[in-house]
Amino acid sequence: MNEQRRVTVLDGGMGRELLRIGAPFRQPEWSALALMEGPEWVVRAHANFIEAGAEVITTNTYAIVPFHLGADRFTERGRELASLSGRLARQAADESPTGETSVRVAGSLPPLFGSYRPDLFDPDAAPHVIDPLVDGLAPHADLWLGETLSSIVEAIAVRDAIDRAGVGERPLWISYTLDDGRTGTLRSGEPVRDAVSAALDLGAAAVLFNCCQAETITVAIEAAYAQVGSGGALVGGYANRFVDSHAEDGEANEQLAMFRDDLDPSSYSEFVSRWVDAGAAIVGGCCGMQPEHIARIAELVHR
Repeated sequence: MNEQRRVTVLDGGMGRELLRIGAPFRQPEWSALALMEGPEWVVRAHANFIEAGAEVITTNTYAIVPFHLGADRFTERGRELASLSGRLARQAADESPTGETSVRVAGSLPPLFGSYRPDLFDPDAAPHVIDPLVDGLAPHADLWLGETLSSIVEAIAVRDAIDRAGVGERPLWISYTLDDGRTGTLRSGEPVRDAVSAALDLGAAAVLFNCCQAETITVAIEAAYAQVGSGGALVGGYANRFVDSHAEDGEANEQLAMFRDDLDPSSYSEFVSRWVDAGAAIVGGCCGMQPEHIARIAELVHR
């Protein structure tokens, strides 16, 4: 492991952590339900990851989209809920014990029309969904995280939105989700190399891969770091724990997917160790990765 490179630890999967600790949680609202019915649970979930060693926490905005809220409720409450998610993350970060590094808040900008579904992306409708999220999060986010993006055009939509809002001076992290059935491609079929180049052209300070299997991310990180090099944008990843995260069985968060038995904190940290050896500087967990996973990662990268 390259001990000269500072590795940043992300949090784990927010939705499943809310479910695990007993927060309000059901379909179709998914993790957004806690914002509406029990915001104190959101702070608790963030705090669990911070206590485990997370240095960046992600706002609970993933499900604040019409896909989960419905079009009318999103129009009425989307910006309000995004603002609340930002305030709750900031509260958890500010209340964390003062350490060597303060906890940063990543404003999550999710897939706008359904996870794993690049075919549903509507460029004309995109601003109406993403702009309220950016507007609500802007007072609270330290950086922007476009995550679980299945195509390059989704990454472009993130860049365009923060530019429209005039908040593009904060770091932009672009995180793509990969096709677990085809090595080296996004779920759109676009090659990882093209996606990395696009993220760099958009001014991304970090290019990440998330919400796919750890094995798939390993290959992508190696390729991305070879492309970016040691002097460019940071590279990283955070895998999910799904048995199968391929789009053929439904969209992410459409149902409670089964978890892999072989990705306990110890075994997952072995994947993370390979990522760091391959050049990753940002690592964490996605759906199903609990505070125990993050604690093991923090121990690994900071010892």
